[in-house]
Amino acid sequence: MKEKILQEKKQIVNEIKEKVDKSQGIVLVDYRGLNVEELTELRRNYREAGVDYKVYKNTMMRFAFKDAGFEEFNQHLTGPNAVAFGFDDPVQAAKVTEEFAKNHDKLEIKAGIVDGKIISIEEIKDLAALPSKEVLIAQTLGGLNAPIAGFANVLQGTIRNLVYALNAVREKQEA
Repeated sequence: MKEKILQEKKQIVNEIKEKVDKSQGIVLVDYRGLNVEELTELRRNYREAGVDYKVYKNTMMRFAFKDAGFEEFNQHLTGPNAVAFGFDDPVQAAKVTEEFAKNHDKLEIKAGIVDGKIISIEEIKDLAALPSKEVLIAQTLGGLNAPIAGFANVLQGTIRNLVYALNAVREKQEA
């Protein structure tokens, strides 16, 4: 019986470690004080954003974060905790958490991990303030496109002037 329980616990630790390894962004929160409706809303927000949100026992998370090389993250694992794993976008978990926390004072952001670095609450808030990946790409492409469009306009003006000059030469020869 004890062996079976030990195996289940090892399986949970491995599950958490795999999620930590695959995640681009992780946010740890204290959900104490949120009612069932608020927790349901939070879970829905995470799900819609493609973020995996789960409550694990702190002891299981301690083993998993230690195995994943984030032993110093364990200092934040006190009290009731839930963890949000963002697999596709390092900003998404922070964005959803910060947006929800603005309207729900009881949700406490504790810490996070982005690109293998433990980040503070302030860094999570800064990260959440960044535009989405798609917006950043669009802004970059727009910035790259502007000089090209300007160059095309200059060339077009030069060609237009050449056409005017050739037209004037033709009219002069006809006269």
